[in-house]
Amino acid sequence: MKTIGFIGIGLMGRPMSSRLLDAGFPLSVWNRSPEKSSPLVDQGAKKATSVTDLVSSCDVVCLCLTDTMAVEQVFAEMLPALIQGQIIVDFSSIDPIATRKLADQAQDKGVFWLDCPVSGGVPGAVSGSLAMMAGGEESIVDLLRPILAHLSSRVTYMGPSGAGQYTKICNQMIVSCNALVIAEMVALAEKAGVNSQKLAEAFAGGFADSKPLQVLAPEMSERRFDPIKWHVKTLVKDLDMAVEHSKIVGSSTPMSGLAAQLMRLHASRGFAGKDPATLIKLYAEAANDG
Repeated sequence: MKTIGFIGIGLMGRPMSSRLLDAGFPLSVWNRSPEKSSPLVDQGAKKATSVTDLVSSCDVVCLCLTDTMAVEQVFAEMLPALIQGQIIVDFSSIDPIATRKLADQAQDKGVFWLDCPVSGGVPGAVSGSLAMMAGGEESIVDLLRPILAHLSSRVTYMGPSGAGQYTKICNQMIVSCNALVIAEMVALAEKAGVNSQKLAEAFAGGFADSKPLQVLAPEMSERRFDPIKWHVKTLVKDLDMAVEHSKIVGSSTPMSGLAAQLMRLHASRGFAGKDPATLIKLYAEAANDG
């Protein structure tokens, strides 16, 4: 059985690590804030003393970090301890071009790099139903499917290094624009005297239905913003990447560009670390501050 290391014990990393432990995998964990690893240690994980300590004892190293800079910094710490034949699986959502550079550096050490960002938020991480979009060598993706099956409902191979990250950007364009228009819709319904708490039920099964609708519309209507499933600042980051890379590849993202500005405006008002359900406050703040 492969030994697994997990770096990044945050909103997503903790439940994903917990599922690997439940599946019986030997797991080492490391986080810059060590206290976040304690529940996993209580569950049976080994607490690594450093990044190099973790890397030196694992066949597969999983990353689930906040952004490109965090992944680059951790990888720089990993480099001296990398062992030929190891596999790095990056569940983070980061820049595709940076991903390709990291994959090249890993390859120079004889190490495989998979970019494997996920969608499904904390509920998907807890239930093991995440959707994963993978870039890198397809044979390595197939090799890891028995491990990834404990974390996901689907792993789709998208192409060479960076393809998984580009796919996640596309995913986030839909999710973010959807979240903003759901907030607009709930606010309009409320101001028109419609029972906004029944909107998700009314749209279920129709063309307007979606997972974000079923989750966010009731939460926005009830002004229910906890527990946090994912962060507004994460959507800002992903939308910014969509706009940046649309320029690089020669595409056009007018809706995502506007969404990025609206999301940044909301973040700047103190909601960067809050759940996207708080977007209702952009349009209906006076109705109920929640």
